[in-house]
Amino acid sequence: MFSQDDEGQQGLVLTVVLGLVAFVIAGVLAVCVYQLSRFAPPLPSVVAPLATVSLPVPTPVAVPVPVPSVPVAIASAPDASPVTGGQVSQAAADAASVKVEQGAVRFYFASGDADLAAGAGDALVEVVKAAKAGRTLVITGFHDATGDAQKNAALARQRAVAVREALKRAGVPERQIVLKKPEQLTGSGSDADARRVEITLE
Repeated sequence: MFSQDDEGQQGLVLTVVLGLVAFVIAGVLAVCVYQLSRFAPPLPSVVAPLATVSLPVPTPVAVPVPVPSVPVAIASAPDASPVTGGQVSQAAADAASVKVEQGAVRFYFASGDADLAAGAGDALVEVVKAAKAGRTLVITGFHDATGDAQKNAALARQRAVAVREALKRAGVPERQIVLKKPEQLTGSGSDADARRVEITLE
């Protein structure tokens, strides 16, 4: 028969042995878990890095927007009025022109203007030939009797000077050009006749 001391010692030894066994088992499990975690492949990340994520860029879509039509009012000049046939013919009569008639060249000027008409150089061909043959070219400017007589005469002279300069550019020496004093139109001449400059030969 065992004594109580033997039983106490046996219980102590058994407790120590069981504790050692439990400790060894825990150590083995810890080593196994460590080894598994070391060699196991990493779990895939649920969230991908932002740098590797490419989101599709939406393509802009042109949406036609209806534009309401707004009536535009065009302002006209206060004195603007429809042009009638008579006004057209009057405007044509007031335009600058040039005519060659019976050896004389007539320059017609626009109202209040001293610019030569287009084609003036072509009209001077014959009188330039006559000047080269030794003829003298006489230039006479005309004006009407209405309005300021001094201003009318000054404008008539300015027009005559413009014709003289055209002759000089065409090669006519100034010594062969005579510039007469402006003459006032008498009789029943037209407005265009009162704005003319004539070249005649002597």
